[in-house]
Amino acid sequence: MNAKEVVAKGFATDRDIGSLIIRITLGLIIFPHGAQKLLGWFGGYGFNGTMGFFTEQLGIPGLVAFLVILAESLGALALIAGFITRFSAFGIGVVMLGAVKMHTANGFFMNWYGSQEGEGFEYHLLVIGMALALLIKGAGRFSVDALIADKLQD
Repeated sequence: MNAKEVVAKGFATDRDIGSLIIRITLGLIIFPHGAQKLLGWFGGYGFNGTMGFFTEQLGIPGLVAFLVILAESLGALALIAGFITRFSAFGIGVVMLGAVKMHTANGFFMNWYGSQEGEGFEYHLLVIGMALALLIKGAGRFSVDALIADKLQD
């Protein structure tokens, strides 16, 4: 398999409306979290504050913290556009695996009633499931990936 075929497989998609729905939904849900971390929107701390919190308080290496911020902000935008969907879904899925590890001590359930110390990891598992679906199926209908895949077939 040559390099062009490998790249073409990365952009290939099934043009399914289900993949479109998953992709847009996941991007719209993750982006505000990324915007908090990168831009300080929605009550977030912005890039410097998030980097400081991740590295100093949580002990996360700087490069990993930086990649988390990129995955949740630029990766989410890429999902919405359907651009480099598999790569973006992979990044978000890996971030959520780390979040599951961080939240395991709080149990499975979200802290709906304020009765536990922190949030559980059920949300993160949902995101991982959505990311896996996009890794397998691709971007779906109305995506930049589909346009690129068409051009690579010419």
